[in-house]
Amino acid sequence: MGISSIAVVQFLHSERHPRTGTPTMAPPPPADAPAMTDTPLPTDDPIAATRLWLERIVIGLNLCPFAKAVYVKDQVRIVLSDATTPEALVEELAEELVLLRDTPAEQIDTTLIVHPQVLTDFLDYNDFLDNADAAIEALDLQGILQVASFHPDYQFDGVAADDASNYTNRAPFPTLHLLREDSVARAVDVYPDPDVIVERNIQTLDRIGVEGWHRRLRGEDLS
Repeated sequence: MGISSIAVVQFLHSERHPRTGTPTMAPPPPADAPAMTDTPLPTDDPIAATRLWLERIVIGLNLCPFAKAVYVKDQVRIVLSDATTPEALVEELAEELVLLRDTPAEQIDTTLIVHPQVLTDFLDYNDFLDNADAAIEALDLQGILQVASFHPDYQFDGVAADDASNYTNRAPFPTLHLLREDSVARAVDVYPDPDVIVERNIQTLDRIGVEGWHRRLRGEDLS
């Protein structure tokens, strides 16, 4: 999850799964619930914003202990998708899965597909993850690659929309995170109890709060 992905993240637990271990199917947040998309980003450039998120949030807050090493080695591929439909995104996802499969990890350890023009609704995004799993299966990549998830309005099942813990899986734009299973396995060897990382991340977000998360992303509070 370079980044958190970076070698990670999903932070070792698939970000698609909330703490209960079941797929996230949170109800739509109330109209007055704060959403990340309501807050101005430090830049309108999706790739630049994603890099700032990796550097200031994922790595800066140590949400993924394995992200920095891969990121500084330039082994994280960040792709800006121009897809405007789920069908087009699936096609691009398949292409990136094949590229990651065929490229040495020393060159690309993990891939982030940033897709700002499609699946901006979190529930639609969450439903789309079944298509991502189907692409893995169609390409016979089970046990080799996996797809994890980040979204501006990510919400764990049973957790309020404004709960800071949701921000462990929030990113500036909807993002698919392509991971190598062997990289995840090595991470688990180092941290045999991934729940420790998950709970630590939640504690970190509870400590700094939602506004602290946004200040850090904007570069206003990097202490």
